[in-house]
Amino acid sequence: MEIAKYLDGPNGRLAYRSMSGRGPGVLWLGGFRSDMTGTKAEHLSTWAAAAGRAFLRFDYSGHGASEGRFEDLVLSDWLADTLAVFDTLTAGPQILVGSSMGGWIAALLALARPARVAGALFIAPAPDFTERLMWARMTGPERDEILRHGRWVEQSQYSPEPTVITKALIEDGRRHLLLGAPIPISCPVRIVQGMADQDVPWRHALAFAERLKTDDLELALIKAGDHRLSKPHELARIVSALETLAT
Repeated sequence: MEIAKYLDGPNGRLAYRSMSGRGPGVLWLGGFRSDMTGTKAEHLSTWAAAAGRAFLRFDYSGHGASEGRFEDLVLSDWLADTLAVFDTLTAGPQILVGSSMGGWIAALLALARPARVAGALFIAPAPDFTERLMWARMTGPERDEILRHGRWVEQSQYSPEPTVITKALIEDGRRHLLLGAPIPISCPVRIVQGMADQDVPWRHALAFAERLKTDDLELALIKAGDHRLSKPHELARIVSALETLAT
């Protein structure tokens, strides 16, 4: 049983759960407004325990049990959290598992620490989502609200609480865009993507795959899969992809 622990991170205390085991270790990177107790993270924790695999998951600042106010934070903050966790709490080669926004952060981490990344599994990866999947989809009034007032409140289909999209989030995202050029990630990569995903279209994942440098890349499309990818057969497909990296 994993017990929640805390790390003093760059933006306050970060909650994490870790499991010792053989390497390469697996680092879970969750999505925008998600936390480390979600269905996919819990499923992979169970898999890691059964496989005797080292496993680490955590909440970004402003997410889950970590400190911070969500709307005060941006991608640079969550990347800094991730680097602190990676550098402080992991040792040796690691396999990154990034879900949605966590896929963007996993890619940035792989670029920052290439020598220690043994592989990457991207689940409905959302690199550049602030620009291509938020800003590009916004109507004129929504953009005006952000430009004039610095924030726009959007109803969430995943939570009873609305999501606050800030001007700072959009502008900071532009500092980390990846899809405009080749992405020099050379480690083995697996991508699992739902074709019925309304949040991250499958062609977005394909564009990401096309830009990655690695030749060891496999992309699995689940035709009826939505953004959650949390049904039993979808979770099994995620584990299967991870097992090809965790050899």
